[in-house]
Amino acid sequence: MITFTEAQIMAWLSPVLWPFLRVLALFTAAPVFSMRAIPVRVRIGLAFFVALCAQAVLPDQPVIDLNGREALGAVLQQVGVGLALGFAVRLVFVAVELAGEVIGLQMGLNFASFFDPMANAQVSAVARFFGNIAMLLFVVINGHLMVLMAVVKSFDSFPVDGHFLQAVGRMRLHELGASLFASSLWIALPMIAMLLFVNLTLGIISRVAPQMNIYAVGFPVTLTVGMLGITATLPMLEQPMLTLLQQSMDLFGGGR
Repeated sequence: MITFTEAQIMAWLSPVLWPFLRVLALFTAAPVFSMRAIPVRVRIGLAFFVALCAQAVLPDQPVIDLNGREALGAVLQQVGVGLALGFAVRLVFVAVELAGEVIGLQMGLNFASFFDPMANAQVSAVARFFGNIAMLLFVVINGHLMVLMAVVKSFDSFPVDGHFLQAVGRMRLHELGASLFASSLWIALPMIAMLLFVNLTLGIISRVAPQMNIYAVGFPVTLTVGMLGITATLPMLEQPMLTLLQQSMDLFGGGR
């Protein structure tokens, strides 16, 4: 009769178990991967497939006894690093949506909002449009492959037997939060300047011709100029989004 010891089973499972947990946590939080349209079984199977295919480039995983205290710490670290990576990628999308919120506010379209079940909040039409464009751009520039490469490289920066709190401290996600607001304003800056000039022009016209109903004229003008401005500036969205995405990946891939 063939028998196996627990140490042998863990030696066979450890190379796949810990990467599987980290990738699965990533798929729970990262955009595109965490869409409700993707069934949970598909995410689990895809996470196992990624962990299995990455064995050739992953470092040797430590053998940790599942009955010891180290196992709980290792599980928490894998889940924490995976969720942090997914959260960092989601911040890139939030930066683009925040730029859309600012642009919609300047255009006067923020009243055109609806409930987004993904964000569980009221989202304006312009912000939702920018979010959809960012999701399409994310796939076109192979952002999903960048995320998978980052989670594989994260085992070099954050090994399985490392300390969870030290790993969280080294990520420095607060710096990425600062870049979030800066990038959002830079994306929306051309539209803000253009609509500010339009509002100043409408203000001068209202002073020169007081009999004109500026409220009836101003909204169609700002809406038209805003649509034309979005059409002109949307092709320039790729570079700031790619830069912010690369900065997010560097936090986990040892780029810093």
